[in-house]
Amino acid sequence: MIAILRLALKSAWARRLTLGIVVCAIALSTALLLAVERVRSDARQSFSQTVSGVDLVVGARTGSVQLMLYAVFHSGSATNNIRWDSVEVLAAHPAVDWAIPLSLGDSHRGFPVLGTTVAYFEHFRHGDRQALAFAAGRPFSEVFEAVVGSAVAAELGYRVGDRITLAHGMAELGPEHADKPFTIVGVLAPTGTPVDRTVHISLEAITALHLDWAGGAPLPGLAIPAEQVKKFDLQPREITALLIGLKSRADVFRLQRHINGYRGEPLLAVMPGVALDELWQTLGMIERTLLALSALVVVIGLAGLMATLLAGLNERRRELAILRALGAGPGALFLMLTAEGLLVTVLGELFGCALLAVGLFFGAPLLQTQFGITLGGQLFAGNEILLLQSVLATGLLASLVPGWRAWRMSLADGLTPKN
Repeated sequence: MIAILRLALKSAWARRLTLGIVVCAIALSTALLLAVERVRSDARQSFSQTVSGVDLVVGARTGSVQLMLYAVFHSGSATNNIRWDSVEVLAAHPAVDWAIPLSLGDSHRGFPVLGTTVAYFEHFRHGDRQALAFAAGRPFSEVFEAVVGSAVAAELGYRVGDRITLAHGMAELGPEHADKPFTIVGVLAPTGTPVDRTVHISLEAITALHLDWAGGAPLPGLAIPAEQVKKFDLQPREITALLIGLKSRADVFRLQRHINGYRGEPLLAVMPGVALDELWQTLGMIERTLLALSALVVVIGLAGLMATLLAGLNERRRELAILRALGAGPGALFLMLTAEGLLVTVLGELFGCALLAVGLFFGAPLLQTQFGITLGGQLFAGNEILLLQSVLATGLLASLVPGWRAWRMSLADGLTPKN
């Protein structure tokens, strides 16, 4: 057996250029398969951590997925708002540690505007409980101050000190609050979450923008200058959603039942992880399709291995016949060809794993900052070992066909010249 393996190694080395190309093809396809599996599994985990550290998301009674879409991803619109007196009652609950009110509805050049409080910058977490960081500037402290996400600043070229105006509604060309400009006082560092594409202002600013508006349009004959808004009561009357953090996670189900049965108004409280998993299920077909395409690439690479070994049999007829003449039986030739195929497959897998490791080292920071996908540092995770075993098994099957062909070759067939 050892002699057959040594013979297979020497035979493969003699055809190292051709088999080296096959090894590269298998390595690339294996690295692609493992990368897709790693990104698929870690993207799901990162998606569920778009907002972390939040125990409950509260909004008007609607579907849990719809609530997460507009409260976390700032997509769509709420069916109704939450009255401010309900917010105060919930924030004062003994089990609540902190509460972040969110008010949506306005926009700036297609980017959503989020009204909130300074508690947003103190308690909001993303990814692996990472706090929001400022690339420049500070949180807002005055009515007409704004903090923009990294994507807003990058795409529109904004810096601290620039002045912007906001539009009413989410339409890109909606009516503007041109008489009440904002000064950018902070730019957030990239998070890879919807925070990057959001303009943040205070709840008082949301109220100030709409003092002279009613029914989605400015009141005719009434214009309140920006310098006079502080004379009015700027406390909001209602908000869009509320993020709640608890003193003890053991109280989450009890408080959720309390909010869902709240008598002041119909409310819905959902746990972000559960709702985001439900939302991810709608993307299940996409991730399965990506994995299937990667598996197809691996199969194509191994089919190339089988084709290369089969094509080489015609050139090796004389070599195989000499081995038969020296006493090698059909079984020995079968094992030799099969060992060659397995050797090429194993080398391809090893190089594929090395490519994955290099890709993780250089690509993980980029995926974290640009897409919010936190890749695990371990080399093998999830189903990757099972995938490697599947590739090896498929390579074995692909190697059996050339081995079987060599086994069937007779001594006379190898020594007889072909016309």
